[in-house]
Amino acid sequence: MLQPRKLKHRKWMKGKSLNRKITLKGIDLNFGNAGLKSLETSYLKHTQIEACIKEIKRILGKKGRMWLRIFPHLTRTKKSEGVRMGGGKGDVDHYATLVRPGTILFEVESKDKDLAFSALKSASYKLPIKTKIVFKDES
Repeated sequence: MLQPRKLKHRKWMKGKSLNRKITLKGIDLNFGNAGLKSLETSYLKHTQIEACIKEIKRILGKKGRMWLRIFPHLTRTKKSEGVRMGGGKGDVDHYATLVRPGTILFEVESKDKDLAFSALKSASYKLPIKTKIVFKDES
């Protein structure tokens, strides 16, 4: 399970509202020759990220490499079912990461361009946001 080893605070505050600003960090391919880029703002759960990792590894096998460019470091809390209002903040339910438009989520390197495309395409079906597959310019 993807989760941080150590946290400064057990329960974090939500922070600012989800605005649709395009991010300037993590927008270029650094490791592989293909990547999955987000087009929407959302929180991604650790289970969704793990499902994508599993799908990419299943398709690539030993014919390619994969890099994870995001990590779920934010705690998301939830009160249990049937609990009345008040009584403090709920327990930690899952870990998530905030993804903004333009963020590269996964990178893949493979000699076969079609194999990299199909791996990223099937991983995009596991995510609740719109994504785009980008390739490094070979010039």
